[in-house]
Amino acid sequence: MNISPELLRLADEAEAALTPQFAHISKISRYHTARVMEAFAEHHVDAACFNGTVGYGYDDRGREVLDRIFADVMGAEAAFVRHNIVNGTHALTIGLFGLLRPGDTLLSIAGKPYDTLGEVIGIAGTPGNGSLADYGVSYGQIDLVDGKTFDFDAIGTALRAPEGERVKVCFIQRSKGYLNRRTLTVAEIGEAVRFVKSIRPDTYVVVDNCYGEFTEELEPPMVGADLAIGSLIKNPGGGFAETGGYIAGTARAVELCSYRLTCPGIGLEVGATLDQNKHMFRGLFYAPHTVAEALKTAHFAAYIFEKMGYTVEPGWQEQRADIIQTVLTESPEGLCALCRGIQAGSPVDAYVTPEPWAMPGYQDQVIMAAGAFVQGASIELSADGPLRPPYTAFLQGGLTFESGRIGILSAAQAMLCASGKKTDF
Repeated sequence: MNISPELLRLADEAEAALTPQFAHISKISRYHTARVMEAFAEHHVDAACFNGTVGYGYDDRGREVLDRIFADVMGAEAAFVRHNIVNGTHALTIGLFGLLRPGDTLLSIAGKPYDTLGEVIGIAGTPGNGSLADYGVSYGQIDLVDGKTFDFDAIGTALRAPEGERVKVCFIQRSKGYLNRRTLTVAEIGEAVRFVKSIRPDTYVVVDNCYGEFTEELEPPMVGADLAIGSLIKNPGGGFAETGGYIAGTARAVELCSYRLTCPGIGLEVGATLDQNKHMFRGLFYAPHTVAEALKTAHFAAYIFEKMGYTVEPGWQEQRADIIQTVLTESPEGLCALCRGIQAGSPVDAYVTPEPWAMPGYQDQVIMAAGAFVQGASIELSADGPLRPPYTAFLQGGLTFESGRIGILSAAQAMLCASGKKTDF
């Protein structure tokens, strides 16, 4: 891998400049590691917890202990973690279908949800495929003010209106998804939860927590959210979980979701874990450290690409509420070059050249780069983005900062070669 001397000098400059940010990240990692270890000790994790079960999965001690640990770590009353949740969208679907009934309204108060939820909600795709809309659930949306803060006036108006009685779920997407907006902090989410509950105490507040776990000291259930939902091949799987997702929150909300996961009357009493328990336990143990490595990689990427003249969000000096770093490449060629550079700087499939394609659940062609040990694992260094203006690359992950550094420099070199820019930074 040929990286120009100028880029290598810029990398050294970045690491020196980022010393305060890296120290803050390490502090958060130590805090969460202590909490995870305390939960492991409290719930008597031992080798027997790693044994898989088959068939119905009755009396699976590992499954039950992991559920309790996740609840403690997330600051929730209850939780469940399952390897057969196929991705974050699936976990969110379980949550939304678990809580909503015909005649209810789902109100998204942080703008449009992530692209793949469009068909789940019924605002995209083919009618009749089994969306919430097909089951008589209405949808409303309130955008963030300037893509930054909750519009409390609009939220209050919607909830106080006569039809506000039908709002069963207020939905908050913590991360930006494929939108050019900032990520919401847990403190901001807590403010929104308190506002919603002051008007409609019985309305559930559901948070898409993907990419945000362990980036701050607080998690959404700690500030009153009824559910926080995420994927194990993102932050909480620590790079070890091979698949799966989780739902954590209030006991009643989690119970209702468990009936959607399996069926009413059975809920969490069954579910064979096969041989996945050990991966999920070990992934959670590593998660705070792995997330810290991903955050350092994101800060490093922000510094490099900002110095190269690209608009980035967040800035390299800003504290993070998720692991995502955006780079506005402003052209399809720039977006593709960045993704191809990430792929070339990956430990797996480095020889592969990613191309844009029509991915299921997305409205635009998407290019994705991920040379990962676990297919699609966003906690491993990856880059992706829809081919639509302003051609934003969404970077995330990095199992180790050292490998993440290599991947970012590979992407920067590819962009320099594609653009013909001079290395005068």
